Amino acid sequence: VGFLTWRKCFVTVDPMNRWTLRAALILLCLVAFPYTCPAPLIYKPGEGWIYEAVGSTGEWQKTRAKDQLEVAQKALEVKDYTLALKAAKRTVSTWPLSDYSPQAQYIIGRCYEAKGQDEKAFNGYQTLLEKYPKITNYDEILQRQYEIAGRFLAGQWFKLWGYIPFFPSMDKTATMFEKIIKNGAYSPVASAAQMSIGAAREKQKDYPAAVKAYERAADRYNDQKKVSADAIFKAGIAYNKQARTAEYDQNIAAQAITTFTDFMTLYPEDPRVPEALRLIKELRSEQARGSFSVAKFYEKRFRWAGALIYYNEVLIKDPESQLASDARERIDALKRRIAGTAAP
Repeated sequence: VGFLTWRKCFVTVDPMNRWTLRAALILLCLVAFPYTCPAPLIYKPGEGWIYEAVGSTGEWQKTRAKDQLEVAQKALEVKDYTLALKAAKRTVSTWPLSDYSPQAQYIIGRCYEAKGQDEKAFNGYQTLLEKYPKITNYDEILQRQYEIAGRFLAGQWFKLWGYIPFFPSMDKTATMFEKIIKNGAYSPVASAAQMSIGAAREKQKDYPAAVKAYERAADRYNDQKKVSADAIFKAGIAYNKQARTAEYDQNIAAQAITTFTDFMTLYPEDPRVPEALRLIKELRSEQARGSFSVAKFYEKRFRWAGALIYYNEVLIKDPESQLASDARERIDALKRRIAGTAAP
């Protein structure tokens, strides 16, 4: 009776629900009666998903760290980066405290770099330096990190999930250079990394951050004449760019002038001194133009004392310009007007 009742119910349901019921019964059978099948993709903790062909015995897997590293090393030498990567990863995950793990971690970074996965390579090298700071080729690894960060500074895109080009990011690039400096503040690439932070911030048009980065380079590496000179000059350039975007902030122009003046004083033989002089002249002209505008503002509102102050600033900032000549005329006119007003 139960079976007939069930069959009756099954027959009376609409076709869509009938297919749903059939699919559910098939799924129940699959769960209730599992069977084995070939599985070429295998997940292993610490290694991730790896491919094993059907019938493979996994001959690349070894029972000793030394042998496993040899597999990775030989694969790297013949540019079989896929095998080298999984063998190196297995060395690190299975024998993390062995003497062979540092070299295995280095191979991981090399493989990612060879595959064009630069962010993963950088992070692989970072892990190596943090976990094994006594590694013998420390400076070489820093150099590799610096070259990777340099590619991103040049405009290379970061990749989504390590594969899909997604976007360039000067924030992430600057962070890479900061890590390099943290890894070795006085390493062979440290001063260049600090300068590169300034360049990254300039590309963002974050000029205050760029100035800060350049000033830090000039201060920290003042014993390196070329670095210090470049840093001070580029700080002046960043101030100059900021002054061009800050219409009403004459203080930025003044800071740029001061920085270029310091540069010329400290490095009078530098070939960029003429350019610094030209930029100072342009900045003073901009300052004079701003002072002239303020003076006119005061004059139109009959605040003549204030107008005189700013017209005189034009004479101080750019005395040989046409603007200075116009300012002198306005000063004479205002003095006559003030004198006439004061007469009994």
